[in-house]
Amino acid sequence: MKKLLLILLCLPFIGFGQNVYIPDANFKAYLVGNTAINTNGDAEIQVSEATVFNGDIYCQGMSIADLTGIEAFTALTYLNCEDNQLTSLDISNNLALNSINCSNNQLTSIDVSAATALINLQCYDNQLTSLNINQNTALIYLYCSYNQIISLDISQNPSLISLNCSYNQLVSLDVRNGNNIIIDTLQHSIFRTKNNPTLSCINVDDAAWSTATWTNIDPQHYFSNNCNTTAIQEHTTNKELLKVTDLLGRETKQTNQPLFYIYDDGTVEKRIVIE
Repeated sequence: MKKLLLILLCLPFIGFGQNVYIPDANFKAYLVGNTAINTNGDAEIQVSEATVFNGDIYCQGMSIADLTGIEAFTALTYLNCEDNQLTSLDISNNLALNSINCSNNQLTSIDVSAATALINLQCYDNQLTSLNINQNTALIYLYCSYNQIISLDISQNPSLISLNCSYNQLVSLDVRNGNNIIIDTLQHSIFRTKNNPTLSCINVDDAAWSTATWTNIDPQHYFSNNCNTTAIQEHTTNKELLKVTDLLGRETKQTNQPLFYIYDDGTVEKRIVIE
């Protein structure tokens, strides 16, 4: 009798231990209300329910601030959590993901390296300063505009057909993936780098082909297969010097002071000539 009573007392704790921890009430309400996920119809999501679910989670626009619990959905293939209040997102356990839309949140970083099957990543309108997609070799679509990304390297993404990285703070962009000809040439594909004022040289497979094909760029953007100092110097030789001014904007030829060299293409170089 005592043993039976002990077992009955422990059952609630055993059941609780099998539930997925989901601290955000809005996220939990969505999951519990999804009959494809909550197959037994109770008020919790069991680990057994989460691990076998291989469908899609659409929880956009639900005022969700914390997606803790998503890690239990190890077979999840599609995640749409856009238009929420997320500041972090951990998908390191979601190895089967092939599409993620986490746009219009407050994310400062996102690690998608574990999702090696990822083909579609939409993370625009966040606060991302970096984005590492070197492990996502199957990636086809990348939309990361309206962030604060400084450097972007897609040289390990040979299947990419669409790239929109406009409205960032890029100073470095490497697109040398050996298959540039499919970007912006197939139906529904794009290449956009506009509104990156600190970006000038863009690394590509074929500079002449990119110049003729990719036009959604800023006036100061140009293409090279090697954006090193030599390439920049060669590019600047095509510019015509309009005038040289001092710090106050006055034209001058005096040396031994900071000077601004203003060119006809709108670019400005700051130099100090010592004599």
